[in-house]
Amino acid sequence: MTVKRVDQGQHYRPRMAFLKKIEALLMEMQNPDTGIKMHTQRVMITNIPHAMTGSDILQWIIQHLKIAEEEALNLGNLIVKYGYIYPLQEPKNLTLKTDSSLYRFQTPYFWPTQQWAADDTDYAIYLAKKNIKRKGVLEEYEKEHYNLLNKKINYKWDFVIMQAKEQYRTGKERKKADRYALDCQEKAYWLVHRTPPGMQDVLDYGLDRVTDPNENKKKTIDVYRREIMYYQQVIMKSTVKSSVSLGGLVKYSEQFLSNDPIMSGCLPSNPWITDDSEFWELNAKLVEIPTRMRVERWAFNFNELMRDPKGRQNFQLFLKKEFSGENLGFWEACEDLKYGDQSKVKEKAEEIYKLFLAPGARRWINIDGTTMGITVKGLKHPHRYVLDAAQTHIYMLMKKDSYGRYLKSPIYKEMLAKAIVPQETVKKSSSFPFARRHLRSSPSPVILRQQEEEAKAKEAATNVDITQVMSKLDRRNQLKQGPPK
Repeated sequence: MTVKRVDQGQHYRPRMAFLKKIEALLMEMQNPDTGIKMHTQRVMITNIPHAMTGSDILQWIIQHLKIAEEEALNLGNLIVKYGYIYPLQEPKNLTLKTDSSLYRFQTPYFWPTQQWAADDTDYAIYLAKKNIKRKGVLEEYEKEHYNLLNKKINYKWDFVIMQAKEQYRTGKERKKADRYALDCQEKAYWLVHRTPPGMQDVLDYGLDRVTDPNENKKKTIDVYRREIMYYQQVIMKSTVKSSVSLGGLVKYSEQFLSNDPIMSGCLPSNPWITDDSEFWELNAKLVEIPTRMRVERWAFNFNELMRDPKGRQNFQLFLKKEFSGENLGFWEACEDLKYGDQSKVKEKAEEIYKLFLAPGARRWINIDGTTMGITVKGLKHPHRYVLDAAQTHIYMLMKKDSYGRYLKSPIYKEMLAKAIVPQETVKKSSSFPFARRHLRSSPSPVILRQQEEEAKAKEAATNVDITQVMSKLDRRNQLKQGPPK
């Protein structure tokens, strides 16, 4: 098997740090004195050297690490799934069986922490060799991979076939035991690095990293200086007592309790479990008259008002009366720039500058010189967040200056007075397939038997003739007294 070295940091994801600890444990397992005892074991008609059983592996982990059996089994399964130990009798099943199933240690050359990737050429050679050996009989997913690799690296497919034939010929010259062990070893390696469908890919770490976090680099004086500066800044940060934090959390929860549809329910009814859609209609984005609960929420904080489109519409009316409606217009334009179409960012940024920031602009906003300088400099190379500084300045201006007057204004009070208070309605539930059903448990067999016996006794009592019973009792009394003398 050929292995192609690549730059580990740039192209191949560095392995997780915990694998180093597993490998240290593997070294202890292979210690001739204190490790797992290995023997020559018979598989089919072949004697395999240096084999061990799954139960021996489990017992060694329990005794060596002093852990429970369940935890030891989990660790053993993890070691097998990462290919550090491979099975001899069921090579396709990378799990640890706690019986007499046989296992062997994987060669360190094929451990996952090695600094090379499982190359497509290597995998193609492995599949071609397997195809030659089994005369075209491959697994379905292996056939798909074989065909895809044939198309992908077709320019060197002759080299792949040549290498596969050479490795197959060399393998036939080995001893039968070595040949069988090598086949299981290769199969375990490729099960880890080319996971079949439906099997967990233990080496899937997501996107590639530029640097290797496991690499041990010598720290220079500059590195230590930056670390010291960082820790000094962290120490200087202001902290809050846990009691104050919890008090703020409780206050927030109490304030929003009535607005929580899970804790306090929906009015007029929950549209998810009923046929009533009135809740959606009353809480539409720009409904003419909102609900009272919605208007009251605008007074919680400025962020709640700005999040609600109807709240911003009402706030805009107030700002126009104060001749500062351009502030909210600028804030909304910045939001549109930030979350709008990427292809129109430059065009929108220029329009916002001409409308709100340029000297003599039609809706000119009042911001300080420092913020204006930062904004104008950024507009030379516009991007989504180029107006963040100016937007934050206007946001804080409205929050500190206009918001408090808005809550005391007739505009807000009028909206609060005419807001709708929906009444709770109970409508017929829809046939919701996931609705909770009330299940009734079946009665106990003992209770059923008692009920049957009571029913039989009642039935027998209703069918008995009382006169016949009395005549029989009289006859028995006469016989006991004997014949008359």
